[in-house]
Amino acid sequence: MPPPKKDKPDTPLRSDAQRNRERILAVATEELTHCANAPLSAIAKKAGVGQGTFYRNFPNREALVLEIYRYGMQQVAEAAPEMLATGEPDLALRQWMDRLAEFAMTKAGLADAIRLVTSAPGAPEKPRPTPLEDAAELLLRANHEAGTIRPGLTGDDFFLVLGGLWLIDPGENWQPRVTRFLDLVMDGLRAGAPGR
Repeated sequence: MPPPKKDKPDTPLRSDAQRNRERILAVATEELTHCANAPLSAIAKKAGVGQGTFYRNFPNREALVLEIYRYGMQQVAEAAPEMLATGEPDLALRQWMDRLAEFAMTKAGLADAIRLVTSAPGAPEKPRPTPLEDAAELLLRANHEAGTIRPGLTGDDFFLVLGGLWLIDPGENWQPRVTRFLDLVMDGLRAGAPGR
């Protein structure tokens, strides 16, 4: 009798396996934000999964940390078309900026963990922010077409302006400061818009 076939890497996970994976990612995000060297066994225990399940999903610390970062970026990116489908382009852009800021502020605590796993010789590279860039381009294009932001604004311009987010301390009370900053950014994007 031939050995059972292994799942292909692109085979979708069963719903229980997907829930386990998402629970591990949620717990790991919280734990690694507080302590970059949090033991993987403690993360597995807190997520309510066995060691085998944990290591089947994340064979090492590097895989886990980089997946947390990638998964968070992907969730923010996937929110853009949903927001465009349910609101005006400029409101969707402003709402997405809030989502991006939340990602930036809550993942700031992971910076040490990401630095640890990407700085060793032969370590994997930090994931590129391409999904976020694509999402921003989608939102900017919709706003250009609607005439709700100034003409000629590029994705590079947008992220250059948003670079100010990384100057805000992600301490306990970052939300009011981020809201004020993003309102100012949005006012600047709207200035000179042909449809206003």
